[in-house]
Amino acid sequence: MPARIAVRSRRPAYPASVTFPHRFRAYTAFRRAAYAQVAAPRRQFLPRELIADLLAGAQARLPLLDAPDLDWALAERVHDPAFLTRWQGGQVTRAEERALGFPWTPAVVQRALGSSGATLAATRDALTGGLGLNLGGGTHHAYADHAEGFSFLNDVAISARWLLDTGQARRVLILDLDVHQGNGTAAIFASEARVLTVSVHAEHNYPFRKERSGLDVALPDGTGDHAYLHALDTQVAPVVAAFQPDFAFYLAGADVLAGDQLGRLALTLRGAQTRDHQVFRWAARTRTPLVTVMAGGYNRDPQQLIQARWNTLDAAVGAFAPQPAR
Repeated sequence: MPARIAVRSRRPAYPASVTFPHRFRAYTAFRRAAYAQVAAPRRQFLPRELIADLLAGAQARLPLLDAPDLDWALAERVHDPAFLTRWQGGQVTRAEERALGFPWTPAVVQRALGSSGATLAATRDALTGGLGLNLGGGTHHAYADHAEGFSFLNDVAISARWLLDTGQARRVLILDLDVHQGNGTAAIFASEARVLTVSVHAEHNYPFRKERSGLDVALPDGTGDHAYLHALDTQVAPVVAAFQPDFAFYLAGADVLAGDQLGRLALTLRGAQTRDHQVFRWAARTRTPLVTVMAGGYNRDPQQLIQARWNTLDAAVGAFAPQPAR
């Protein structure tokens, strides 16, 4: 399927002279014109001027590369080609725009291509270096044949399917710790025994009609650090250990934090960072290649959201980077 949306070429995002004490890097679609020149489509999203702060802090931690475009043929391995053709050309109904959550524009396609391309690039990094990072992504509400919940292309599902199709993974874990259930991802892999979908989410939040994941942990409103982390230890960890994945995707949603405009849980920054540490240390200890995408985050205090993203990067690099000898 030929692309109809013009995109900027990929370019280095940091001075060549900068060096880091680790080998890891992250990808971002945030420097694309779809973000840099277009206002956020929802008031809950991080505004353009604060995206610059997010990127600056990320670049202080690791090399930050512009996202490559996803090949449409890979999207067709997950999504219905007729659906993709219509959305690519803007042949979208009002009802479909309402399900997405904002009006269709060419930027919707450009963002999805970049976000999905970044997740695929991070997947390739994880295959070679153990860890891949996308400073975005996690559009888990996208179904095979329709868009929902700010999600047009399901970036994690596309990369997981690529791994299975190319024989580079046999058992894939999708650990979705966004505050919302990953309904699109669960539906896409409902009949795929090689993929375990795990969703820990707010029980009474969107989507109001849930799909069945491999494991669903539905939490009551106001759940805080202790109960959340206890659920990971007692419900999630045993199921993951029994599945024995040889590749994992982690949706590190920051919308679990107290004060999130679209969340109903009440984690602190420290609690969310502890969650991140547990996931990354598990992957490093078991030598499971891991890709992290950031998923949702709509905090009333944008500095809380930005700090949570930086904390996720710090936890990832800290778990996977070789520790200096003492």
